[in-house]
Amino acid sequence: MHLNEYLPRRVNHGPWLTSYTLNRLRQLDASTDMVLPICSLGTAYSTIRTVGDLHLPPLFHEALDDELKHRVVEQIYRCFPEHELSSLRSSKLPRLRVVELSPVTPAECDSPKVLAFSVDTAVEEHGPHLPLCTDTIQSYGVLQQLAREYKGVVPGPPVEYGQLTWGLPFGYSIDLTAELLTRYVTRFTNAVLDWLRPESLYVVDVHGSIVHRQAIVEGLQQSRASRWAFRWLHEPLAEFSSERGDQHAGGVETAFVEYVSPELLDADWWPHRIDDIAAGQMSFERAVELTPDLPRFFQEVADTQCNGIVGKIENYKSLDSRELFDRALDVARSDVESLLSGNPIEQSAGQQLW
Repeated sequence: MHLNEYLPRRVNHGPWLTSYTLNRLRQLDASTDMVLPICSLGTAYSTIRTVGDLHLPPLFHEALDDELKHRVVEQIYRCFPEHELSSLRSSKLPRLRVVELSPVTPAECDSPKVLAFSVDTAVEEHGPHLPLCTDTIQSYGVLQQLAREYKGVVPGPPVEYGQLTWGLPFGYSIDLTAELLTRYVTRFTNAVLDWLRPESLYVVDVHGSIVHRQAIVEGLQQSRASRWAFRWLHEPLAEFSSERGDQHAGGVETAFVEYVSPELLDADWWPHRIDDIAAGQMSFERAVELTPDLPRFFQEVADTQCNGIVGKIENYKSLDSRELFDRALDVARSDVESLLSGNPIEQSAGQQLW
């Protein structure tokens, strides 16, 4: 599966658009060839990189039928690179083109005891200092550690699209909608079951939207998977994020990503411009107030030039990044041990809103 060819190692570097920050993407020339690849689960990431300049995460043939493909692509165009409500849409923006690669049969692989993957909103701005795929970085930081600790746990390819709202007014974010996400997760799950024949599935995310999480669980329930567990990895971090109003791209996510790799934060901004970052953040309370009225949300972002952070970047100063990571890892260890031992699994999308 060669995930090392896909997961980012350094911010603002490489062929995957999601490795870049919102600010860097806004500096792109209109001639930049941005590609949405549709390929097979068996298509090598190195093959995808041969078309275009920058690439969105792939969609997979095996997880789509014609009607779902049409609706997903239509929704992506509606959101990306700037949402249809945005005043920034213009001919000066880079254009997105869809490239469909020929289907290929995945290579035969040993069946894992636990196939682990994330369903995250990887195309979601995270302020000036973090890349779009901040959620995926956190999830796979945990999943790859699990693979090092437990024989039979294998990280698989991620689903990189989901339901979101807050990123849309800032640009370079994609809301797949809950309905489309559920359908895609079901078909993706069935496809990896046919390919790898795992004994069980472990599915995670860090995105705070309960609508997103419920859509994932519904998709898994509608699939042919008989043994699986889902975990919102930020659930054990509530006292550091939810209770401190630090929901999106603030201190908690910054510390978590920094623990995975400091190379994934933009050194032009972090840490020496933390006060500048704080000056452009939006409060959680204000974001919640604006969420039901997207046109009003867009207008406020345009008027105030917020930077995409919803929360408190200053929270970072009181956090221990190792403790954050270990809290998420500990609950994931418990989940995996239950899957490996055959113990009953209680399924939940996480009861907390954020």
